[in-house]
Amino acid sequence: MRFRFIEDRRADYPVTIMCGMLGVSPAGYYAWRSRPESQRSAANRELVDDIRRVHRDTNGRYGSPRVHAELRAHGRGATAVASSD
Repeated sequence: MRFRFIEDRRADYPVTIMCGMLGVSPAGYYAWRSRPESQRSAANRELVDDIRRVHRDTNGRYGSPRVHAELRAHGRGATAVASSD
């Protein structure tokens, strides 16, 4: 989360200052940036995109139970991705 925070705000503040304030090394931050996206992270991103699509398509009327049912109806089952994190 700290590295994501730095990434999101690096246009506004110097990386070295944010790293110092958050107690992480700049080298760690730059190493994090160069790592490929994990399977878990990619699966989570796709799920969030699908949830947002259902929410948008229903004009925000569906709550979590109906969004879940809609995702399952479209083949988005309860598949687990092994985490290596």
